[in-house]
Amino acid sequence: MADKRSQGAGWSDEEVAAMQQRAEELKSTKGLKGAAKLAREYQACLDAITALEGSDRAIAERVHEIVTEEAPHLTPKTFYGFPAYALDGKVLVFYQPASKFDTRYGTVSFDEPAQLDDGPMWPISYVVLEVTDEVEQRLRELVRRAAPAG
Repeated sequence: MADKRSQGAGWSDEEVAAMQQRAEELKSTKGLKGAAKLAREYQACLDAITALEGSDRAIAERVHEIVTEEAPHLTPKTFYGFPAYALDGKVLVFYQPASKFDTRYGTVSFDEPAQLDDGPMWPISYVVLEVTDEVEQRLRELVRRAAPAG
């Protein structure tokens, strides 16, 4: 594991790499519009999934399938190198693989545009160790709630 203080500002090597990856994501679509931008972002999402290994890849593939089936109006893209799905250009849901920051588990997380509000406190991130039938049904429900079709 990388030295957590090696970058001077308190960022780990993995965090710096993620920020650089995000900058590259933004540069890769600069000047593109419409279908060309969507196609580039979609391919980047697929490439991010393909680059994963083991359970991270299996989970990311299932999340991709679930999101594209339950919320086809979301746009696949990447977000700090994570497979992500956006609504009106804003990331709504993404999969953060365990391998990205050398953590124990990957998570499916929902960002601010997700309509999961439930009182004064609600979860927005879920640990996923494997996609069982029960997990798949829960993810499908969350995606439908988070991104209702307009």
